[in-house]
Amino acid sequence: METLYHQTNKLVQETQHLFSQLERKPPNLDSVAIENDIESKINKINSNCEKLDILCLKGPASQRQNAKMRVDQLKYDSRHLNAALNSWRHQQMKKQREEADREALLSRKFTPNDHVDILIEPNAQYNGSLNNAVYGVDNLIQHGSSILDNLRSQRMSLKGAHKRLIDIGNTLGLSNTTMRLIEKRARQDGFILVGGMLFTCFIIILVIIYVA
Repeated sequence: METLYHQTNKLVQETQHLFSQLERKPPNLDSVAIENDIESKINKINSNCEKLDILCLKGPASQRQNAKMRVDQLKYDSRHLNAALNSWRHQQMKKQREEADREALLSRKFTPNDHVDILIEPNAQYNGSLNNAVYGVDNLIQHGSSILDNLRSQRMSLKGAHKRLIDIGNTLGLSNTTMRLIEKRARQDGFILVGGMLFTCFIIILVIIYVA
C-alpha cells in the first residue's frame, strides 16, 4: 500500500508541475499534449485511489484511520486537479471564440451608403406614422371642443326656456304641482346634459391614451 500511495502522490506532484508549465507558457509549448498528459495522470490517480480504498480495508485496524485520511487527501487533490483542467479548457474555448469573433469582425466587408438608406427608410416611415397620429389626435380634440361648445349653448338654451316657462307659469297662474313637474323635468335635462358631457370627455381621453 505504501508503494502505491507514494506512486500516486508522485503523480499528483507531476500533474501540478504540468499545470505550472501551462501557466508559464514557454516557447514551443505543445499545450494539447500537456493537456492530454494531465488528463491521463488524473485518470491514473483516480484508479490508484480506488485500489488504495480496497487496501485500506485489508490493512490492520489500527492503521485504517490514518491510511483512510491519506487516501482522502489524494482524492481531494485529484478533484482539485480535475477542476483545474476543466477551468483551463473553458478558458481556452473562450479565447478561441473571442479570436474567431475578432477575425470575423476584421474580415467583414461593410456595405456602402445603400445600407444607410435602408436603415433611414423605416425611421422615416415611423416618423410619418407618428405625425399622422398627432394630426388625428388634434382633430379629435377639436371635434370634442365643438361638441362641448354645443352642449354649453344647449344648456344656456334650456336655462332660458326654463326661465321663460316660469315666467309664463306665473303669468298664467299655473299650480304649484305643475311648476314642480317643470322644475323636475329641467333637473333631469340638466343631468342628461352633464352626463353627456362627461361621457364625451371620457371617450376623448380614451382615444388620446390609445393613440399615444
